[in-house]
Amino acid sequence: MADQRFKNSRSFILCILGVALNFLLSYLVGILGIPLYLDAVGTVITAALSGYIPGIVVGLITNILKFAAGDDSAIYYGTLNVLIAVVAAYATRKLFYKKPLGIIYTILACSFCGGVLGSVLTWFLYGFANVGITSTLAQKIFDLGLVNEFFSQFTADVLTDILDKTITILAACLVLWFVPDDIKRSFRLFGWRQAPLSRDLRDEVHKVVKGTKSLRTRLVVLITAATMTIAIAAIAIGFVLYRQGLIDTYLKLGSGIASYAASIIDGDRVDDFIENGHDAEGYDLIYTKLEAIKASSPNIQYLYAYKIEEDGCHVVFDLDIDGDTGAAPGEVIPFDEGFADYIPDLLEGKTIDPIITNDTYGWLLTIYVPVYDSQGNCACYACVDISMLSLLGESHAFFAKQISLFLGVFILILALGLWLAHYNIIMPVNSMAVSAGKFAYESGESLEQSVDRLRDLHIGTGDEIENLYHSFVKTSEDSVTYLKNIQEQSETISNLQSGLILVLADMVESRDQCTGDHVRKTSSYSGVILEGLRELGYYTDIINDEYISDVINAAPLHDIGKIKIPDRILNSEKKLNNDDFETMKLHTIFGRDIIDNAISNVPDSGYLMEAKKLAEFHHEKWDGSGYPHGIKGQEIPLSARVLAVADVFDALISKRSYKEPFSFEKAMNIIKEGSGTHFDPKVVEAFVHMQDTVKNVADEFYEINNKVYDNGIIH
Repeated sequence: MADQRFKNSRSFILCILGVALNFLLSYLVGILGIPLYLDAVGTVITAALSGYIPGIVVGLITNILKFAAGDDSAIYYGTLNVLIAVVAAYATRKLFYKKPLGIIYTILACSFCGGVLGSVLTWFLYGFANVGITSTLAQKIFDLGLVNEFFSQFTADVLTDILDKTITILAACLVLWFVPDDIKRSFRLFGWRQAPLSRDLRDEVHKVVKGTKSLRTRLVVLITAATMTIAIAAIAIGFVLYRQGLIDTYLKLGSGIASYAASIIDGDRVDDFIENGHDAEGYDLIYTKLEAIKASSPNIQYLYAYKIEEDGCHVVFDLDIDGDTGAAPGEVIPFDEGFADYIPDLLEGKTIDPIITNDTYGWLLTIYVPVYDSQGNCACYACVDISMLSLLGESHAFFAKQISLFLGVFILILALGLWLAHYNIIMPVNSMAVSAGKFAYESGESLEQSVDRLRDLHIGTGDEIENLYHSFVKTSEDSVTYLKNIQEQSETISNLQSGLILVLADMVESRDQCTGDHVRKTSSYSGVILEGLRELGYYTDIINDEYISDVINAAPLHDIGKIKIPDRILNSEKKLNNDDFETMKLHTIFGRDIIDNAISNVPDSGYLMEAKKLAEFHHEKWDGSGYPHGIKGQEIPLSARVLAVADVFDALISKRSYKEPFSFEKAMNIIKEGSGTHFDPKVVEAFVHMQDTVKNVADEFYEINNKVYDNGIIH
């Protein structure tokens, strides 16, 4: 954690340098009169080296400080710098600086943020060619007469910004090209609340859940929805209050101006003014004062004085507007439709409330103030029209400012929220999920390694996630201990089963005075044959490690049925007569039934199923001449076909009461001769393929039992 804080301090220092670089370059181009901004170079470099959040912070702080330094418009363009930081951070993750096309795409994306969006924002805030370094170019484009004011401003902003962002991105690329990768990585901002993960493991953790179901996506939706809901409500309330405040301000302004205009008009001479106009005494002096009043505020659209009669509005004063000559004194102006409800009160000389109309003369806020004569009668009305379009423009500018300020802060909150969630929730939870998914149960050692992987996470979020982690580790440790005990008990039971099988086989052997270690040797030979079949690529759909193990474990039981054969038959030194031989053949059926009964008590023992097949079918022959069923070919289970070779071979090389042992070579020749008649040809091929191993097994049993065959037959 201390090392992480040290690395993050580098990111903090980089942020300070980024802000300073933005200020320095912006100041230099201003001093030199170069029509560029260059106030995002530090932002792009910081975002490229340190990531989203530092880049966003540099972008916001740069514009906030420029605002504090006297650039009133800078605060509203902070969002554009933030968007440029996001583009730069994303582009760096995609290694844009290593591909020419990536550099071009990044320049265009940043130009869109600064030029296109910036131009639209400028239009809403200030209109055409009013402020900024592009105003002169915008005016020149407009003077060409090819496009209107908006597109003139838009073209100027975009062209300027493309040049500006080209220089900015190339400057960032120079840094990325020449700074070594290990130094670049040292500026990354991390917030690990656990042991830092390697890059490969981080990639694996990121792949745990993707798409709409990922926690990251849901957090983005949640934070965005919550922030947008609050923002929309705040902006809507602010907009309504601001708009109402503007209207109230306009009302006060208009009422004050109309009242002042009414105070300088001589009510006793209104009729003279209407009849004689500029020739009337004092008319021009009042007219001049009214012009000064109008010039005092750009919000005043019209300033005039009417005497209201049944036939319409009789002009007393009507000031010229932007070169358009006002109506002449005495001229009668028809009533606008918007005044229909107010005409009776106006005819009676009453005071009326301000009126908002959208008729002949446009969208106007109109204020009428009575002008009284010396008798207290309403001689005429001093009237002021304030254009509501200017109010609409100011409202739009205010709305644009709100949106701009909000978006910058919103992006910072979203990035910060996701960053905190990434290191405090997503990474810890997904790390535990990946570690749990890799849990290995093959051995006690693998179980311990799996638990060690969990322990090595060292999650320390200090909240419910950490509690979950510690509980998860403890549960895993307890489970491992329990599983190890189960494995030890399973091994004990397995060994006990194997021992009991051999004891049972020995009991059968003890009744057959001729067989000796027959069951153990046939078991070993069967295993060797199965390995030979696997090496040759035969019966691969059947043979696997588990199958071989089951056959080896089951082989000692193949003659278990002999326990029911009478001793006189089992140990007869003479050739059996037909009746006795038929009785002897029943040992296959007896063995099947004995093992079948055992299976009913131990249903999940796979080796018993093979033992049943071995006991019943090990005397069947490939050509169908065997017993007890006379089946042939692959109708005979593979394990029984394998054991048939092992059984006969061991009988051939072993001493019996009725014969002497054959040599290894002679026994092998007899097995070969039985291929295709007595034995499965593939099994014989595998047996011959493994003959060196077979001989080693035979020699080992010879040494163990310290038996000496006549004339050194095993050699």
